Amino acid sequence: MDSGPGGARNQLLHVDIHIDQLEPRCGILDILRRLRPHWKAQDIQMKRFTEGITNQLIGCYVGSLQEPGCVLVRLYGRMTELYVNREREVEMFQVFHAHGCGPQIYCSFQNGICYEFVRGTVLDDELLRQPSIYRLIAAEMGRIHSIQPNRGLHVEPLLWTKMSHFLTLVQSSINSSAAEQRCTKSTVALREVPSFETLSAEMESLKRHLSQLDSPIVLCHNDLLTKNIIYNQEEGMVKFIDYEYADYNYQAFDIGNHFNEFAGVNDVNYSLYPSRELQRDWLTAYLESYKHNSGCEVTVTEAEVTQLYIQVCKFSLASNFFWGLWAILQSKYSSIDFDFQRSATGPQLHFDLDLGGNVIQRGAEAQRHYCSHAVGPPLHIRLSSLAGPHASARRLLL
Repeated sequence: MDSGPGGARNQLLHVDIHIDQLEPRCGILDILRRLRPHWKAQDIQMKRFTEGITNQLIGCYVGSLQEPGCVLVRLYGRMTELYVNREREVEMFQVFHAHGCGPQIYCSFQNGICYEFVRGTVLDDELLRQPSIYRLIAAEMGRIHSIQPNRGLHVEPLLWTKMSHFLTLVQSSINSSAAEQRCTKSTVALREVPSFETLSAEMESLKRHLSQLDSPIVLCHNDLLTKNIIYNQEEGMVKFIDYEYADYNYQAFDIGNHFNEFAGVNDVNYSLYPSRELQRDWLTAYLESYKHNSGCEVTVTEAEVTQLYIQVCKFSLASNFFWGLWAILQSKYSSIDFDFQRSATGPQLHFDLDLGGNVIQRGAEAQRHYCSHAVGPPLHIRLSSLAGPHASARRLLL
C-alpha cells in the first residue's frame, strides 16, 4: 500500500482561535459552530477524558458519546511544540485515515486539533495479555507497518533524529537548572539526572549497536501504550489513536516499545513484561499480517520469528532510553497532574537479561552474565526507572 507522507497533504481547515485550557467550553463551541452547525449549543455535552498525561482530551456530543458525529477536541499540553512536530502529526492523521487505520481529522486551531471519535473503549491493561486481543493488536500493527511511502521517497528512521532533539532540549534544561542553582517542584534535580555527556554517549552506543541489526524502516505508531488502543468488542477489532510520534521508524522499535508498555504506566510492574512464549505468539500473528498486507507469502517460519524476537528485545532498550529523555522534559514543561519527576528519577533496578529480554535474575544480587542460544554477545543490563513506564537501559556490551 502506498501512502502520502512526504507529499503535499490535503488542505485542512484551520480555525484561528486559542482555546482556554481552564475554561475551554466557549472556545470549543465556537469551533463546533463550524464543524456541527446543526447542533444547538444548549444540547451539546462535553466529557473530559483523563487518560492522557500530556494533553487534554474532551469529547463533544449530542445525545450519546457513542453515536456518530461525536467530535474529540485535543488541547495540546504546555510547551509540547518543543518536541512534537504538529504539522507531521496532521500528515500522519491523514495517512492513517486514508488507509482505514485511523479517525478523520476535522480541523486544527492554535493550540489543538479536532477529530473523529473512534467507537469502542480504551483498552484495559489486563486485556493486553489475552491472546484474542493481543493478536488483534499484532495484526493491526502489521497492517500499519505495510503502508509504503510514496514511490521514490527515501525515508529515514525517526528514532535518532528525535532522540538527538530530546537530548538538545535536556541539555538546555540541565544548563537552565544549573544557572538557577536550585530545583523547583517541576524540575528534576541535577544530581538525579545523568550528565549530558553520559546521555549522549548512551545514545551513540545504542545507535552504533542497533543500526547493525537491519530492522526494516516502516510506518510506525511509536507510542502504543494501552490508552492509545481502542477496542471495539462488537466488531472484534482494535484501532490505534494519537499520532504525535507516528512516523517512519524501525519495525523492531515499534514492537519493543509496545512490549515495554505491558509493565503499565501508573503502577509499574516490570515483571509483567511479556514472556518469551507470549512474544513469539504475538510476533507470529504480526508477521502473518505484515506479510499478507505487503503482498508476500504468508507462511511464517520459526527462524523469522526468532530473528524478529531478538531485534525487538534489543530495540526495547532504545524505547526505554527514548522515553526516559521524554520524562525529563515533561518534568520541566508539563502542566498535567502527573508525577513525571518520580517517573524520571525513581529507584534503581538491576536486572540481568538474556538476548531475548527475559529476566534471569532480579535485584542487587544480579551479577552474572547470560547468553541465550548463541546468537551473539550477551548484554548485561542496568535498568533505572528513568522512563516512567519504561526503564532507562544502561548497557555494557560484553
